[in-house]
Amino acid sequence: MYYKCRNCLAIFLDRYNLPDRDLEKNRYLEHNNDVNDPGYQRFVKPLVAAVIDDFDEKDSGLDFGAGTGPVAAKLLHDRNYQIELYDPLFHNNPKLLKRKYDYIICCEVIEHFHYPAKEFELLKKLLLPGGRLYCMTDLHDKSVDFQNWYYKNDRTHVFIYHHKTLEWIKEKLKFASLKVDKRLAVFTI
Repeated sequence: MYYKCRNCLAIFLDRYNLPDRDLEKNRYLEHNNDVNDPGYQRFVKPLVAAVIDDFDEKDSGLDFGAGTGPVAAKLLHDRNYQIELYDPLFHNNPKLLKRKYDYIICCEVIEHFHYPAKEFELLKKLLLPGGRLYCMTDLHDKSVDFQNWYYKNDRTHVFIYHHKTLEWIKEKLKFASLKVDKRLAVFTI
């Protein structure tokens, strides 16, 4: 069962129906995330291009929720960018969550957050002054037929964002700015 927040228009799964770690891990292992797949590389290109426009090789980055195929991080590494991989299931290095970064990327990750407020607070805390958080996800709006929408059919997509949800996060966590371009949201501190 899904609920919709009247305030920020987020759609989220009932807490009693959240998937457990084993279900999540098994689902992620089903993904065919080949970092050398040209289609997958094209898919993440807007995120990679945004990082390259805003930062250079000397800046530090974190791929938060890197998963099994961190293609965005690979494309940045190919350009000599310094980006660490963190994922609680596949790259679980808690030491990386004790550092600060110039930028953080979350490529198709935030829809998996069971506790988005807690996760966004952590992500903001991990950013250096002037840092940026790049989030790539599919947003819902009034044109989406939610019942038949492919994006919500993934059982691990437990929190679905609306543009207004992102604005609420910006205001609540006091990010300096938010820019949304299709699937890419960029928060700045």
